[in-house]
Amino acid sequence: MAKYKITLRLSKSGATKRQIANLTSLGLHKVNQTVEVEKNPVTTGMLLKVQHLVNCEEI
Repeated sequence: MAKYKITLRLSKSGATKRQIANLTSLGLHKVNQTVEVEKNPVTTGMLLKVQHLVNCEEI
């Protein structure tokens, strides 16, 4: 299956509780941390909510 490579670029200190929960669900905890997650509608929806905090590329 296709995957996303996601990197947290900005601090989550100014984000809302919902955005912080999405980042935690994606596995992102520290700035400049990179994770790979499977591409599905759930992860795509999470990325749309935090797209201003992360860099995302499809693998």
